[in-house]
Amino acid sequence: MIHRLALGAAAGAAMLCATAWVLDRACPPDLSRVQAVGTEVLDRQGRLLAVLPAPGGVWRLRTGVEDVSRPFLDLLTSTEDRRFWSHPGVDPFALARAAGQWVRAGRVVSGGSTLSMQAARLLEPRPRTLRSKLIEMARAVQLEWRYGKPGVLGIWLTLAPYGGNLEGVRAGARAWFGTSAAALDPAQAALLVALPRRPEGLRPDRHPARAEALRDRVLAEAEGVPVPAHRTAFPRHAAQAVTGLASGPVTRTTLDLPLQAALERVASERLDTLPERVSVALLVADAGAREIRALVSGRWGDEARSGALDLTRAVRSPGSALKPFLYALAFQDGIARPDTPLLDLPRHFGSYAPENYLRGHAGQVSAAEALRRSLNLPAVALLNQAGPLRFAEALRLAGAKPRLPAGADPALPLALGGAGLTMREMAALYAGLASPGAGPLTLLPGLPRPRTAQPEAMALVANILTQPFPGGGPSGVAWKTGTSWGGRDAWAFGFDTRHVVAAWVGRPDGTPMPGATGHGLALPLVAQVFGLLPAAPRPIPQPITMATVQAASSLRLLFPPPDAVLSGDGLVTLRAMGGRRPLTFLVDGAPVPM
Repeated sequence: MIHRLALGAAAGAAMLCATAWVLDRACPPDLSRVQAVGTEVLDRQGRLLAVLPAPGGVWRLRTGVEDVSRPFLDLLTSTEDRRFWSHPGVDPFALARAAGQWVRAGRVVSGGSTLSMQAARLLEPRPRTLRSKLIEMARAVQLEWRYGKPGVLGIWLTLAPYGGNLEGVRAGARAWFGTSAAALDPAQAALLVALPRRPEGLRPDRHPARAEALRDRVLAEAEGVPVPAHRTAFPRHAAQAVTGLASGPVTRTTLDLPLQAALERVASERLDTLPERVSVALLVADAGAREIRALVSGRWGDEARSGALDLTRAVRSPGSALKPFLYALAFQDGIARPDTPLLDLPRHFGSYAPENYLRGHAGQVSAAEALRRSLNLPAVALLNQAGPLRFAEALRLAGAKPRLPAGADPALPLALGGAGLTMREMAALYAGLASPGAGPLTLLPGLPRPRTAQPEAMALVANILTQPFPGGGPSGVAWKTGTSWGGRDAWAFGFDTRHVVAAWVGRPDGTPMPGATGHGLALPLVAQVFGLLPAAPRPIPQPITMATVQAASSLRLLFPPPDAVLSGDGLVTLRAMGGRRPLTFLVDGAPVPM
């Protein structure tokens, strides 16, 4: 008989487990709310840089037991669910107590809900009915079966309401105390334990007296720590850049939080001195790693200055800031070297007649002086020799694609910035002057390093541009300015062997700023930012021997460039440099008739 009873009990238990398993698989819990969390953007050291809300504008951050302080967990379980660590999701004693209080008082005095039942209700909110309570009880057992105690606590910690659009302990701690959930002291923990009971009726910014009273009931000796009178803003550094970058609950970037904060202060102080609708963009990059360390685009929330736009991605004319790369190409191709004499005199290139910014002319100057003084005529003459297509392709291979009007081909105005490029692309080009290589800058760590480029011509240009800042500043920095037509864009770029700094001042809508120049508006910002950076471990190389440049007289093809793809049926002009004349061109091994 006993044997049969034991077998029956075992069979019943097995049937019960099988039924529970089938029900669990047929009706899994809906985890969509706990999975729809905001994004934490971290800097390169793992420090919190910015927080982005979950879909719908809710501040909800994924939270686990390991993310909150011990005082909070102790207070939570002792006041909300004393037998949390021992019951299976439903506490029969708490339910019996609640039922007895209901019978005696004729109304609900306490609900008897465990933290597991609360987690089930937070996952799937329902009207407060007896049917809903029964579903919550079943779900609570299911959640404990599936995820265990830490998993259930994680759901509660992530979804607990804290007033308004705040959900979860980490969001509550950040908004009400400006701290992490792991750093909560007992008094702060007491308030955050109390708030979810009536999140709107106890909001500290609206009902401070009620919040304080309930907090003190949770922790009798909480006096001395005031109830917060307002919410603290979530961190939002590099707001425009990280908004489109973030993916998943946590996104790590190459930014450096202290430098980012300092750069934002520099930009904000400068904005306060500028006319309305004029904005500022700044960028600092590690030249060798091609990683962005800080970037600023105006002032977040300042709509008059287009504070929501990422101006480091805006396509603008670089003006004369593009000239160093034309000279580098000329040095590389053997067209010129730093001591080559060039003429700065009035000249027509077909129908194109460029002028210098100050209208005057310097006569005969060296290539180095022409670059340092940013003279226009010598630059256009060099591009006429090198070829606009060749220059545009060299820029593209370096990671900067010049934007031209629809249907237009690269032409001589490209020497003076007659194309559109972004600050990030320009800074990447200057990184090639600071540290040999080519490739775009990145905000995400772990991307492939840039490929090696020809360093000799770049070193010559870097040496030419190394000069003192006009208004004072760190030494050993190379710099170049640029101004687009009508003063629409005021640029400055500086670099040493470690960092590249870019600055832009202008109106985001592209309207002119008569009299504005990169020298007057942007260059002082570059000098100021370099004052925030550590000195480079080594100086920019001194002039190297010209043998490396003269060696460029060896025969090589200038156009088409390597890996170029030519389309269309028009004629193609082949160009070569060096060698001994006459030259013979081969296509697929066969000579081309000349």
